[in-house]
Amino acid sequence: MFNLSTAPCRRVTVLSYLVVAVAAAQAQTAADWHHTGNTVIAQGLAGFASGPVSRVWYGNGGASLYVSTASAARRVFATSDFENWQASSAAVPPAPVNAAVPSLPETGARTRAGSGGRVYAFGNFVYRSDDGGVSWENVTGYRGASCIGGGLHDLAISPGNPDELVVAGEAGVFRSMDGGKSWNGLNDSLPNLPIQRLWDLPAGDRGLRAELLHNTAVAWPPGSKVAWLPADNSDIASESQLRLALSSVRGVNVTALVIAGNFVYTGMQNGDVQVSADGGLTYQTFSFPGAGAVERFWVNPQDPRVALAALSMAPDGTPYVAPDDPLRKPVHVLHTVNGGAFWDDFTANLPDAAVHGVAGDPATGAVYAATDSGVFMTYADLSALGRAQPWSALPGLPNAPAMDVKLDPQANQLWAAVDGYGVYSTLAPHRLRDPRVVSAADFVARAVAPGSLVSILGAHVDTVRTNNIGAPVLAASGNESQVQIPFEVRGSAVSLAASNVGMAVTLPSLALAAASPVIFVARDGSPMLLDSDQGVTLDAMNPAHSGTRIQILATGLGRVAPDWPTGVPAPLQNSPHVAGSVHVYLDRAPVEVTRAQLAPGYIGFYLVEITIPKITNYGPAELYLDVDGAASNRVRVYIEP
Repeated sequence: MFNLSTAPCRRVTVLSYLVVAVAAAQAQTAADWHHTGNTVIAQGLAGFASGPVSRVWYGNGGASLYVSTASAARRVFATSDFENWQASSAAVPPAPVNAAVPSLPETGARTRAGSGGRVYAFGNFVYRSDDGGVSWENVTGYRGASCIGGGLHDLAISPGNPDELVVAGEAGVFRSMDGGKSWNGLNDSLPNLPIQRLWDLPAGDRGLRAELLHNTAVAWPPGSKVAWLPADNSDIASESQLRLALSSVRGVNVTALVIAGNFVYTGMQNGDVQVSADGGLTYQTFSFPGAGAVERFWVNPQDPRVALAALSMAPDGTPYVAPDDPLRKPVHVLHTVNGGAFWDDFTANLPDAAVHGVAGDPATGAVYAATDSGVFMTYADLSALGRAQPWSALPGLPNAPAMDVKLDPQANQLWAAVDGYGVYSTLAPHRLRDPRVVSAADFVARAVAPGSLVSILGAHVDTVRTNNIGAPVLAASGNESQVQIPFEVRGSAVSLAASNVGMAVTLPSLALAAASPVIFVARDGSPMLLDSDQGVTLDAMNPAHSGTRIQILATGLGRVAPDWPTGVPAPLQNSPHVAGSVHVYLDRAPVEVTRAQLAPGYIGFYLVEITIPKITNYGPAELYLDVDGAASNRVRVYIEP
């Protein structure tokens, strides 16, 4: 049984603890990407779903199976164990000829002939006939719906077993070994998640939310382990409806839309951009004849006159090029500083590939682009007219189109959506030029308290002084360092004087508070909550129950009594307790705190223990700490009876 109260005494860094405990935040190089979530969706079918698959066929006498995805990339994958898929260079064979039958079970259904009079048909459902198509049995119908999803595109029968068939459709690939009597999904390792756009990044007790094909939304709640879940798509549907209404008025498809205050940015299928500065009453148009569709906008949240636009490939192969461009490059990224009155071409040396998403950081001028050739970054003065510097590729992602990029609100983490493969995040590369000091618990810049653990993002340091007091560097990698704020600091602010091999590293000052509590969370927002009796991390797969004793791991709870030296692991017995008054709230109702102390054997970690009360509203609940009126981040805890 693991319990922090009896953990062996050892000097543990923030970095190593997160990796050991829940594989959370860890030091990275700029090209190291962390995969959040997986590539399957829980839709209540016979197995997990993925994205649309257009073709399926057997090879090697039935020993191998091949699929062709229905995405724009049209990738082919193969499996020989019917569990694990690998990319394949196999050519897609011609579609089989429909079997001749006397009747169809469904208008427009297609047919495949087996042996001995066995015939299968597929459309919205899969049907089986053992008399050559005279009569049919629906083998996927369940309560009026198909147990493998609708919109079926292909069906293949194993050459060696007439009872083995595989069906490809809008929900992916499903297999039956008994002639359709039962089904299972083959999507678990198939990289075919049809992700289109990132909407919400993890924050508080909220996880990831993304848009898939057909205006559908999925979420990866904090602590999830199994599959993406269907999510609210009301904002996605509203935007789609507004684009359709504008398209009807303008006579050309509106493919991108952003509303920022009084500014309305709209992009068209023909590459035109129309911007309104008065809430949509009037528009001014900027045209790029022959350009590809405008796919997405990024608008500066502090100044909506500043925006970026991402453009796709030209539809006819003769794309618009800026007349003053000596390289005659197609336009894929545009920039405005005056609300669309004029646009600069930021394409520079980007490959001639569709750009699906853009994001910028006004403070540093960093710009990121999601393209069919991967993710790229450049720098530019986003507040002035001009050109961008040359783009550079960010390696480490799967070889597939990047569909979107997004920075967190403080521009510390870069997130990318990759077609088929899902969502990835990394330390935003521009932090290597502009280091930031954030809480080591959640990578958010905030006030610090005596004893807090902080991360210096974008810098390797070996010495740090805070208000002329030495601060221990607990861990340092090529682009991130972990430091403990000394318990001895006083005042209302902390100045950090850092260096690396004698070279000064410029860091901003931090506000100092008596307490600034933060609960440790992983990248997907799952918190560091431990069942103190069972020794397991609590998450969606391991929920808490009434009566469960929970250990909450946090930092920033301030001074302790008796005083404890900075940089020294807390004692295993009689660990100093938090000097302030600690409260815990579960769905905004107070919960009794049984312990609040330094985590035994660890540096800078605090342990707060509570017992889950008897409650009637089970499911995900919001939990947070409060120390003398200073509230922590909100996290999600799962509770079952």
